Amino acid sequence: MAFRCPANCKSVEVVNPHAVGDQEINYRPLVIGGPTDRGDSPVDTIYRGDSFICGAAIHAGFVSDQIGGCGVVSLVGEQSNFPSNKQNHISSIGFNSYFPKSFSFVQGTASKCRDLRWPLLAVSLTFTTLLSLFTTSPAVFFPSVYIGIFFHVALASDPPNLTNYYAIVSIALGRFLPASFCMFVVYKYCVRRQQAGLQAQIEKTILWLGGCWMGALNNYTFDKIPIQRLTPHDIKQQPGAVPALIIIVLSLFCIALGQAWALRIEGRLPKYLAIYGIFVTSLLGLVAVPKMNVRIHHYILALLLVPGTSMQTRPSLLFQGILVGLFINGIARWGFDSILQTPDELRGDAQLGTLLPLILPPIIHNNFGLSLPPNITFEWPLPLLKHYDGLSVLVNDVERFRGYEDAGKNSFTWIRHSEELPEYFRFGFMSGSGSGDYTKAGTWETNGGWTEMEPGPSF
Repeated sequence: MAFRCPANCKSVEVVNPHAVGDQEINYRPLVIGGPTDRGDSPVDTIYRGDSFICGAAIHAGFVSDQIGGCGVVSLVGEQSNFPSNKQNHISSIGFNSYFPKSFSFVQGTASKCRDLRWPLLAVSLTFTTLLSLFTTSPAVFFPSVYIGIFFHVALASDPPNLTNYYAIVSIALGRFLPASFCMFVVYKYCVRRQQAGLQAQIEKTILWLGGCWMGALNNYTFDKIPIQRLTPHDIKQQPGAVPALIIIVLSLFCIALGQAWALRIEGRLPKYLAIYGIFVTSLLGLVAVPKMNVRIHHYILALLLVPGTSMQTRPSLLFQGILVGLFINGIARWGFDSILQTPDELRGDAQLGTLLPLILPPIIHNNFGLSLPPNITFEWPLPLLKHYDGLSVLVNDVERFRGYEDAGKNSFTWIRHSEELPEYFRFGFMSGSGSGDYTKAGTWETNGGWTEMEPGPSF
């Protein structure tokens, strides 16, 4: 199977707890396996079949994270004992049992189909820099820079996750017109006031344009901050999120004080306090909407904060550039996501919070010394809980059984695949064809013993 990886694939991670056997991983690339020996070449390196292909290709040294690459993977069927090791700045996940599908990279197929975002960045950066240095008119400078950076982000540096380039162009054009209206309002009330009569071309280029590129290249700059979403659950889960949040809040507080002082000197502070009072009141009203969650996307954050940067000061040049860049990146990459979202939209592939089944202690026939294969039987009481009509069983993270109550199914027997490998079992209720959360993994050990599931859900 041919594949192509863009640059910066290493940043693609699971952002919700994800079960791999009896482990739970989060905020790291899903790369399971790797070389069994440090001398193994990429083609001798085996990865579990549900691993991220591009993350595995970087881990194996088959492609580069900086420029991407192409190649061919070969599906090599069932493998066991996937090792854990760290190389090329990715730590792979170990799995000590078997999995029915795995892949390796085909020798001689690595192709230098480079991601062109860096050469194109040099072209775009040169164009916008020359424009900034030799243009004093805000009416010429701002629209030209906005259009150039918008399409650079939408088509090159951070395009949507689509393999069809014509679809990417279509999406970019669809988002460009409403974004342009927002930028016209920003220009009329913020940018024009700040840059009218500005003769400091070098400061404008370094501070405003540099800040704009910093915000527009958000996938390489602010995305490195260890905060994915401003929810209590995510902040507790992600390593380093709490210190980062404290630093961000303190920094924003100091910046707000500095900008408020500049507005006070200009005599515009009461007017802007009224504007931000309206913003805060509106946000509090949205928070009060039942069964919905407020999500402050970075394009919304930019629109909320940019009015406070309309002064002709060096800090305002920098802050306004960053905010305009963040707006461009947010719309070009993600579009106009709603400020109000349902819990399901925010959940993504996280745990559902559904009830977990009660599984009776298993009946194990190890059949040591006999010609019969070892087997294990699980049973659960009927009838099932309300709203559920079946039960799903995962063995080594693969669904192997669905039993429905109306068919009288309340047990599951599994024949041991290999006496030298442990096996991991997880159980979840079903409603129709959909399943809820699964239990954590119970382990059928190699010595024939059973390790009970720990409390709590998994996904």
